[in-house]
Amino acid sequence: MAASRTSDPRTSGPGRLGPTGRPLPTFPEPEVLHTHGPARVAAVCNQKGGVGKTTTTINLGAALAEYGRRVLLVDFDPQGALSVGLGIQPHELDSSVYNLLVEPGVSARDVLIKTNVDGLDLLPSNIDLAGAEVQLVHEVGREYVLGGVLEPVLPEYDIVLIDCQPSLGLLTVNALACADGVIVPLECEYFAMRGVALLRETIDKVSRRLNPKLGMDGLLATMYDSRTLHTREVLSSVVSGFGDKVFHTVINRTVKFPDATVAGEPITRFDSSSQGASSYRELAKEVLERWRQKDLGGPGPGG
Repeated sequence: MAASRTSDPRTSGPGRLGPTGRPLPTFPEPEVLHTHGPARVAAVCNQKGGVGKTTTTINLGAALAEYGRRVLLVDFDPQGALSVGLGIQPHELDSSVYNLLVEPGVSARDVLIKTNVDGLDLLPSNIDLAGAEVQLVHEVGREYVLGGVLEPVLPEYDIVLIDCQPSLGLLTVNALACADGVIVPLECEYFAMRGVALLRETIDKVSRRLNPKLGMDGLLATMYDSRTLHTREVLSSVVSGFGDKVFHTVINRTVKFPDATVAGEPITRFDSSSQGASSYRELAKEVLERWRQKDLGGPGPGG
């Protein structure tokens, strides 16, 4: 049974145990959309750095675009890693999310960049964004600035994914204040779990005070290596603590992800047949199914 507990989601069938130790569902192929929008907004968030937020935002977005969704990615981290991962050089940008936030008259369409993936657009960022937090702190309604600038383009997209910086400051609160849900990448190592309680507390506060619709879409285990007892035990602990809030899909550790980043492409284009690409396509199906269940009023796989 131990082998099936760490089986590959691509080869596990119904009734088989996936990496999370739970029976692995078969997620339906996403329906074909004949109309688009308004977009559902998801913040990809964890205050700990290096857990796979940017990798998840890029590759989940690309996989959703493959399934016919119109996707907008928002690089909301001054490091600009999301932009770099899509082949954009942040220091060469004429305008960025920073201009969108602090300059009156600048619209999302002025900043938006088409990526090399059909259906996938980007609002890029660079180090200038670090100054936005200071400039916004005295603004009236400072928590809603991002939501206000995104609102005009929401009818043009099906999904907006916001890559948050690794902190719980004003920029992240802006992302949470305009999001419908939060996707939390969680590295399969011991210390990664310690900050989740703090993040959930922040999500609860934002939900109570700023954004009643905000909820947890799910926790995503990343950098998983079934060969090590440590990562298996961490994943088991995450599932024990958060139950069905943990996605069934697990993202394995692989050198393909940094290679794809260097190439400035999603893994779904850089190595379309790789396990990493397959995992993010499976995650896209799982995310869409969770959202569909929530829209129908059911608990969905994520509770």
